[in-house]
Amino acid sequence: MLPQLLAYLLEIIKSQHQIIVYLIGALLGKSLSRKDMDEPVRKPYRKLQVDDLPIIDVPETLDYRQLLADYEARHGRPLPPIQRWDNAKHRVPDSLTCPRCQAPSSYLYANNGGKGQYQCKVCQCRFNHRNRFKKQAVFRCPHCFQTLEKIKERKDYYIYKCKNNDCPFYQKNLRRMSQKERQRFQQNPQAFKVRYLFREFLFDFQPLAPSSPKKPKVDLSRLAVSSHTLGLVLTYYVNYGMSSRQTAGIMKDVHGVSISHQTVLNYANSVALMIQPFVDQFPYELSGSFCGDETYIRVKGRWHYLFFMFDAVKKVVLSYRVSPHRDTLSAIRAIDDVLRKLPSIPDDLSFVVDGNPIYLLAQHFFAQHGIPFDVRQVIGLTNEDPVSEEFRALKQIIERFNRTFKGNRTFKGNRTFKGNYRPTHGFGAEEGSVSFVTLFVAYFNFLRPHGALEGRVPVVIPELADLPHMPARWTKLIAMAQDFLQQEAA
Repeated sequence: MLPQLLAYLLEIIKSQHQIIVYLIGALLGKSLSRKDMDEPVRKPYRKLQVDDLPIIDVPETLDYRQLLADYEARHGRPLPPIQRWDNAKHRVPDSLTCPRCQAPSSYLYANNGGKGQYQCKVCQCRFNHRNRFKKQAVFRCPHCFQTLEKIKERKDYYIYKCKNNDCPFYQKNLRRMSQKERQRFQQNPQAFKVRYLFREFLFDFQPLAPSSPKKPKVDLSRLAVSSHTLGLVLTYYVNYGMSSRQTAGIMKDVHGVSISHQTVLNYANSVALMIQPFVDQFPYELSGSFCGDETYIRVKGRWHYLFFMFDAVKKVVLSYRVSPHRDTLSAIRAIDDVLRKLPSIPDDLSFVVDGNPIYLLAQHFFAQHGIPFDVRQVIGLTNEDPVSEEFRALKQIIERFNRTFKGNRTFKGNRTFKGNYRPTHGFGAEEGSVSFVTLFVAYFNFLRPHGALEGRVPVVIPELADLPHMPARWTKLIAMAQDFLQQEAA
């Protein structure tokens, strides 16, 4: 009788699982299989060839106020604004300014009878509304030094091409073609990538800009439980990777404290928001050996990407971005997290990453903003190029950190998608995933002893080291984060 009952219950569980999968698929707009729920989609890198950085010429910028003062000193009278004719052809938009000296519209005049070209009376710069921003920077081919020509406009970037037929890059690619490839090239030149290309990104993102803090939903100063209880909750939830329900259960069964699993999540979210500025703005002593990688994390039944940036020597996590996409903007944000922790940008700054082209595109984006650095790509599992052979050890360090984050629990078959981040259920909301990752990074940087550091934590804080157990250290870390916020607000 018992085996039949168990078989009947198993069939009910399978049916419920199918219903859940169907409902999730209906909500997300596509059908999901069990394989979709259990395994991350290991998409190959998009086949995108990223060329070298262009030569970026920034024209000399002038100040129209200084130019007007110089004019008055030379001529003994001020330079008068333009007296316009009452004619639509000679009108200039009030919001228009000179891209070279920032002179206002009163010193600009229509230079070609209303056809779009303007000239500045102060610095004599000519421009039109379509190319005025080109006056701020000129991109040149690094192989032939010719000015690049914009050929396509996309939502997030412009594509520039070198159209010089004598360019060494173009000629070298032509010589590499076989006779059959040359014939195909004559028939369909668009099928081959032979000319130098560059992408100018238009993201609404300013590097090294400070982020505004978010307020937590739960005021930790008004908790109904003691600070020690909060420390216990974080120890089970973060240090040992228990789910919110397991944490609530162990608090009830072992410590006699009755809290719901939602309360555990609320505590975690609130502590994460409070502690994040302390983690992000702590004055770390960094080595300069930085490496990065992406791993998988499941949110709302879908696999997301978790971007980690790591100091390979100091064992300090510097960036921990959760994103639904493995794209260039996510790589930009992850690298920017590291740059904001540096007192200054060193000349020899470099990042060791995998072969994903998004990091090279991120390098180009920062170069456009005057922040240069090198990207060392470790490709594949074998050292087939000198860069991979030299920097593979650093890449393996960040991969070991990924395994630390995921825990030691086998997920399916012989694949070990480890389980520190809820292997069977994932996170029900993006807020929960970000909160857990934030708390784990705080634990890893300030509380967790590291074997490669002879049992020391990566960032030694004396106030934490002298405490007797982990709940007390969590409580003290929260108090330090609160003091930090008060100092920032003062």
